[in-house]
Amino acid sequence: MTGKPKARDSKAGNDETLLKLGEAALELRISVPTIKQWIYKRKIRSVQTAGGHHRIPRNEVDRLLFRTTGKTAPERALVTRRVSGRNQLVGRIDTVRISGLMAEVTISIGDHQITAIITASSAREMGLKAGQTAAALIKATEVMVLRV
Repeated sequence: MTGKPKARDSKAGNDETLLKLGEAALELRISVPTIKQWIYKRKIRSVQTAGGHHRIPRNEVDRLLFRTTGKTAPERALVTRRVSGRNQLVGRIDTVRISGLMAEVTISIGDHQITAIITASSAREMGLKAGQTAAALIKATEVMVLRV
């Protein structure tokens, strides 16, 4: 456990990790002033602490993660189209289980999860670890993983 504060969602009964503005901005690849503007314009949901500081729920960062990998549409296309597949889903790695020659990689994308079975050497080569940003590349009936 990272010791991050958690907010209790009374409707869903779920705990969610809260990030400081700088942490959320870093993951979204934007500046802190930009994330403050997003809060004021209600583009991103925040939770205020007792001291009046804003915290960003992890699921809000995950929701916006794909949209901020590039500032313009062509930049986003360049980032996500380094391979020929078009069906790429960007999310956060939940688990990486390596056993023998194979590795099981589970990626959370919003409220959904995708699990891919890849070679253990590929997982090691990419340095895949829980918490990292990654993309699931869906091609026919196979899912490939690329680190972003």
